[in-house]
Amino acid sequence: MLTREDMDCLSKKGISEELLEEQLSHFRDGFPYLTVCSPATLGNGIARMDDTVKANCKKAWNNYLAKNVSVVKFVPASGAASRMFKSLFEFMELSDGILSREADMKFFGEIEKFAFFDELNEKCNSREGKNVADLCRQGRYKSVVSNVLSDKGLNYGALPKGLLLFHRYPEGCRTPFEEHLVEGAIYAKNAKNQVRLHYTVSQEHLELFRSICKTAVPYFAQKYGVEFDVTFSVQKPSTDTVAVDKDNNFFRKSDGSLLFRPGGHGALIENLNDIDADIIFIKNIDNVVPDNFKQDTVEYKQIIAGLLVDLQKQVHEYQRMLDDTVTEAQVNEMLDFCEKKLCFYCSGIRERSLADKIEYLERKLNRPIRVCGMVKNEGEPGGGPFLCVNPDGTRSLQILESSQFDKNDESQWGIMKRSEFFNPVDLVCAVKDYKGQKYDLPKYVDPNTGFISLKSKDGKELKALELPGLWNGAMSDWITVFVEVPVSTFNPVKVVNDLLRKEHQGI
Repeated sequence: MLTREDMDCLSKKGISEELLEEQLSHFRDGFPYLTVCSPATLGNGIARMDDTVKANCKKAWNNYLAKNVSVVKFVPASGAASRMFKSLFEFMELSDGILSREADMKFFGEIEKFAFFDELNEKCNSREGKNVADLCRQGRYKSVVSNVLSDKGLNYGALPKGLLLFHRYPEGCRTPFEEHLVEGAIYAKNAKNQVRLHYTVSQEHLELFRSICKTAVPYFAQKYGVEFDVTFSVQKPSTDTVAVDKDNNFFRKSDGSLLFRPGGHGALIENLNDIDADIIFIKNIDNVVPDNFKQDTVEYKQIIAGLLVDLQKQVHEYQRMLDDTVTEAQVNEMLDFCEKKLCFYCSGIRERSLADKIEYLERKLNRPIRVCGMVKNEGEPGGGPFLCVNPDGTRSLQILESSQFDKNDESQWGIMKRSEFFNPVDLVCAVKDYKGQKYDLPKYVDPNTGFISLKSKDGKELKALELPGLWNGAMSDWITVFVEVPVSTFNPVKVVNDLLRKEHQGI
């Protein structure tokens, strides 16, 4: 039963009673599993481009940028770095503080290689009266870790990844926030030398991002001869989801109020929808490398963006034709294009009437488009590319997480295990129709692709609702094309010792 205080809370967040009831129904009934036909593989959903095609795509992208177009790089950057330092938090809980685990020995054995080492040394000197080397010689490893994690030190245990020092350069060290500025200047600069970037951040860290922006933007603008337009947004309160107890009743905090939680990165479809641009790049905040490793990243961004604008050009041409009178032959040509180039398929569509085919094409071509890079799976956790059956009975490509597979269904679970490719979150999106009208992106979300996770609050277990992921169910009804990209374009920092890899050391 909702109280007056509950209703006031809903009103402030912009959450309707209908939406709340929908969330409760998901807790009660769960989410249905998609029917997955097969993993996407080379030649079956994932394209491998030869050198000629790559060159043509790069040319198409550069020609596109020469026009009066709007391009934005969209970077989800709200994630805290606490999981990145999981091993160090565990080290602090050890009673003896002796280096016995491999991760700890590697961290301290190569600690001078971290870009944040100089700042850490200053903190140790000011707080402990000794530098890092002296503290380590005395076995005071916990003091060093405390200066990394605590708010009296670098506060890296609470800051978002985007604000940590990742890479060292002769002129200074860079954060991921800054590395994304540099990437944007290289491959997303328009004809007026403008580079637009949008970061989604948490409310508590917004001012910190704005602060670094004030100093970083002028520096890199001068260095690369561009004009930056950097904006920020936070996750909307209306995308929060209510929590329930094990019996699917509202979970209430100690003061009796409802507990709402952020809905996961799928909530960012609303932030993405607010972006006014022709083309939008999407890339995670921690997948950046130093300048001397950027070549592959830049090249393949240009390649997949060029492929996108070529596909969009053809889609828009077909949309114009469908607005006029089309022949059976032209319609069949469009169906071939949909199946071979856009990778979606409708069984029996060719046996239907011309009117039915036209209606189908008008509906399926009038959608946002995304081209997604896919890398060979080398054991990284996360989602992958699959061919799935959609709610309307058609088949298309989707990015799925392992949680979206039924582990009790040997056939479906077997398909998941056979996947050879991995989703590195390397997307380029076209979000306007041929008339230049922006698509309303939330309309293309499949609400039945969320999932439920178990959490706790104040020592009590609760069930939390995650919205359909941004590049998963939130883009379920997009035109989707997968392209093979090299693993060299995927260098995320999931744990602190990842920063010791050669790709992040710049060697």
